[in-house]
Amino acid sequence: MRLRLLAPRYWLTWAGLGLLRLLAFLPFPAIVHIGRGLGTVLRWVTVGFANTARRNLELCMPELSAQARERLLREHFASLGVALLEIPFAWWARPERFAKLLHMEGAEHLRAALARGRGAIVLTAHFTSMELAGRALITVAPAGFLYRPPKNEVIAYAFERFRARYGAYGIPRDDIRAFVSALRRNECVWYAPDQSYRKKGAEMVPLFGIPAASNTLTSRFARMTGAPVLPYFFYRLPGTEGYRGVIHPPLEDFPSDCAVEDTARFYRMIEAQVQLVPEQYLWIHRRFKGLSADYPDYYGRQAPRHTTP
Repeated sequence: MRLRLLAPRYWLTWAGLGLLRLLAFLPFPAIVHIGRGLGTVLRWVTVGFANTARRNLELCMPELSAQARERLLREHFASLGVALLEIPFAWWARPERFAKLLHMEGAEHLRAALARGRGAIVLTAHFTSMELAGRALITVAPAGFLYRPPKNEVIAYAFERFRARYGAYGIPRDDIRAFVSALRRNECVWYAPDQSYRKKGAEMVPLFGIPAASNTLTSRFARMTGAPVLPYFFYRLPGTEGYRGVIHPPLEDFPSDCAVEDTARFYRMIEAQVQLVPEQYLWIHRRFKGLSADYPDYYGRQAPRHTTP
């Protein structure tokens, strides 16, 4: 550990990590109960996030009444609160404790894919239990994960150290060479290409019927390396039943000749998963952005109303 991480400006961060470490000892029912209460507080404190989530629900689920969307918003923030307490559980819970809560399906698909010797691209989406989704995935195979390195050096150090305890390692999301190299070493790489993306390789792809700037690079990576692409979804079961993770078989006829259609194909799988657990999708992200100046400002004061085609 670099000595500068012990500088006074990081003491509050270290104190927060110490508190997280203590929370890891909580019984799982307490994690869920306290987390839901924390989510209620977050909904009132983080007004900007609540407004973004409310707008996303309006855009993506116009068939629901306003009252139903507000109920879903409350449940979403309850899910976010639980997700915060899942971080120490993911980092420090003993394997046997985690195993009692985990229902993992499709592990044979990933093992068979890696047996081909060309690595495996595991595609997921931004649901609230992502930290535990990574912990669950590496019970099947060690995995690299694409991530945005935090600006806070202590948080970055914690991510690197504690995620690596059980076989995970980070790949900065812009390090394409490291991503491809991992696949060519026959490793599993896990990432979620469902958030707003406006860099090289971005295309407009519909999500919930709304065209949005999207990452279409999965097709390129699969073509370059020959790696199979396996969708992976993970969600929290009702109450305190635990978690279910499903690794799907490799996508057939992937990549196709059209990266936009390949991306839309995965987005349709995301939409189906959201229908199962709508409160657990990450609605606080400003997903609907465009690649040109004429794209509607869905999150501005004069945001246009969306109507289903």
